Amino acid sequence: MERAPGSISNTGDVGGRPCPELPPCIAASEKRTVARFLGAYWKLNDGIAVPQPLSWLRWRFPARCGRFGKPPTVEYHRAMAISAFAVKVPSAEPLVADLRQRFDATTKLGVPAHITVLVPFMDAQHITPAVLDRAQHALNRVAAFSFSLDRVARFPETAYLAPEPPEPFIAMTKALVDAFPNFQPYGGEHEGVIPHLTVAHGNPLEADAAVAELQGRLEASGKIQADCASVMLIENSTGRWEEMHVFHLKQVDT
Repeated sequence: MERAPGSISNTGDVGGRPCPELPPCIAASEKRTVARFLGAYWKLNDGIAVPQPLSWLRWRFPARCGRFGKPPTVEYHRAMAISAFAVKVPSAEPLVADLRQRFDATTKLGVPAHITVLVPFMDAQHITPAVLDRAQHALNRVAAFSFSLDRVARFPETAYLAPEPPEPFIAMTKALVDAFPNFQPYGGEHEGVIPHLTVAHGNPLEADAAVAELQGRLEASGKIQADCASVMLIENSTGRWEEMHVFHLKQVDT
């Protein structure tokens, strides 16, 4: 059935499963953004139906889901499940842990300080040994490396630390996208890839406060040094993010 340009329909399904309805806690102004990532066929502004990857709603709007009424059901979490590749940065925790607790809702879902390599990725129930082998083969293109975090930067609603150098993170993202072309970074929402360690997200004023605090802390303590020797695969089928697999990067001969 044809719909007027700009309208949204969520009557499709992916993998034989109906698309879940948007919960009432998602504001009307956000529904179009959410709709782009639901596992269904959505009518976009040009009136063309385009299949999108499984939802990353619970990753992008963790504080909104379950805020009103009954909490999401197990079935809801299952329908909204995705996974993600990320690099843990434990050396950043002393500097950012309390700020992330205040300003980044993903901390309450079990997400440590990290730099995302690729999100969204497939539902954990579809991740087979063959998928893991393909991902490991892709990540073998990048050797283990060291990096630092000494620059605070902003997206409109986000404050983050920028890694230096960024190129190895970008190379890992590109390698995974080459191996799994159906899974584009952030569902194709943004052009290009900007590696970042999120400290505050969702509120511009809170991001401003986090920037000021981060800059003061970095001036006092100096830059954060870190090593990337592995990439973790995490998944959220229970409503919390859990580590599913660890991919070890090749070591550089010295």
